[in-house]
Amino acid sequence: MKGMDRRTLVAAGALGLGSIAATMRAANGAEAKGGDMLFTVAQPTVPILGSTKVFPVRRIYCIGRNYAAHAREMGSDPNREPPFYFQKPTDAVQFVPEGKVVDHPYPSLTKNYHHEVELVAFLKSGGKDIPVEKALEHVVGYAVGLDMTRRDLQNDMKAQQKPWEIGKAFDYSAVMGPIHPAEKVGHIAKGKISVAVNGKVIQDADLDQMIWSVAEQIAQLSKAFELKAGDVIYSGTPEDVGPVVVGDTMLCKIAGLADMSVKVVKT
Repeated sequence: MKGMDRRTLVAAGALGLGSIAATMRAANGAEAKGGDMLFTVAQPTVPILGSTKVFPVRRIYCIGRNYAAHAREMGSDPNREPPFYFQKPTDAVQFVPEGKVVDHPYPSLTKNYHHEVELVAFLKSGGKDIPVEKALEHVVGYAVGLDMTRRDLQNDMKAQQKPWEIGKAFDYSAVMGPIHPAEKVGHIAKGKISVAVNGKVIQDADLDQMIWSVAEQIAQLSKAFELKAGDVIYSGTPEDVGPVVVGDTMLCKIAGLADMSVKVVKT
């Protein structure tokens, strides 16, 4: 058994199988800590406005069909369907600085690439089974975001009753602006949310039209996962999601937050 000699095993035998397992875990853990990294992996971060600090991204959760009209345009009944969630990989983050228009690469494999503008919440702490009334205590701030979607691939997977990560969880699919600290902007629950494509407003709604509030989403997620600092929650998109093509510029707005803009470019 790697990490343990015979003398250690004999001594541990007198303590029972549970102690052997514990000793093995300790030995293997020590080996792991002492080893050299094969390579390093970049840690995605998001800047916080008015601060030199950045937010390290741990996980990205997204809620599906959280506005009634959007649920209907996706073929669902918002009065019957409970909330559901999916995840994007951490390195799907594309950060867009305030006041800049950033090139956004049109992804491979798709011919029907859709915008979904969303309010994004960032957690500074977490836990399990978080009560709704305590949920917002874990939020450090908010940003404007785009949940970009390869709609044709998503729909194809749905039709086959297969997981549809390929439509949601790809490079640059989690677009987001800088974080506005909750201590300055408050906990945003209402206000206009919109996206314009080439100057024409396409999605246009109000945050108070969410079916499940950010606090409720945190509470629900914490029943399925132990939420932790660094977790990000895309809180859902309103109706009128639609396609963009190379050359299109999207301007995303949420009342009280900095605008965010990207231009779709050929890869």
